[in-house]
Amino acid sequence: MKSQLLRSGLYCIATPIGNLKDITIRALETLQSVDYVVCEDTRVTAKLMNHYGIKKRLVVYNDHSSEVDRQKIINDIKAGSSIGLVSDAGTPLINDPGVKLLRECHKHNCYITTLPGASAVTSGLILSGLASHQFSFLGFFDPKAYEEIRYRPGTLIFFESPHRLIQTLEFFKKIEENRSISVVREISKMYEEIQSGNAETLLSHYTKKPPKGEIVIVLGDLPHTKLSDKNIRNIIDTCLQSMSAKETTEYIKLMHKDLPKKKIYNMVLDALDKHVVE
Repeated sequence: MKSQLLRSGLYCIATPIGNLKDITIRALETLQSVDYVVCEDTRVTAKLMNHYGIKKRLVVYNDHSSEVDRQKIINDIKAGSSIGLVSDAGTPLINDPGVKLLRECHKHNCYITTLPGASAVTSGLILSGLASHQFSFLGFFDPKAYEEIRYRPGTLIFFESPHRLIQTLEFFKKIEENRSISVVREISKMYEEIQSGNAETLLSHYTKKPPKGEIVIVLGDLPHTKLSDKNIRNIIDTCLQSMSAKETTEYIKLMHKDLPKKKIYNMVLDALDKHVVE
């Protein structure tokens, strides 16, 4: 593998999520050519580099990295260095550290590019067999935030840890009894597994066979049910945090075509009045 001359900048390089062969030729050439690599855990990245015989200096960059750490990387880029950014597995910045570093690069007009590759999000969606034309990735599952996003249109995708999966499936059993769910585990590895059904059937399976490894949970679109006014108000309150009254009305109407637009708009106005009073 020959080194190539790279322009100074930050190279966001996707790495395998399980199978070490799931890496592109371009990614390997770039790892060989950058001046050094910033990564979450040098021990994890070293395994990949050693497998392909690539010797590069590895520098830790994670959620605990400081502004000083970021500035050092920016200064190196400005001085002419080409730097690779990788996460422990998959595509950098997808639920991984790096956003603050990318923002600093934009702020300082540094060259940035991405080298696409493996992603547990899209792989989990594909393997689930659920609708893929519209979906939302929501990071690690948070039951406290679920009410705000459960009516979002399309397929919902979450990460989950094996020791919390049973608890999460019990949560879904209480409030999403009929929703289609897929649990995709150990993607691209020897013991890759896809289990689909409703929360009750999945709970029965994993209670008998405790899960191990990396997990992606995929929820299908909600079965068509009539929303209560309370549900609509919850959705409106969430939307108004980032949308105008008109955008909120259009968004909810698009999600739920059976709701009269006038009713939605009046509820949006009521919510706005409530916010003003508060």
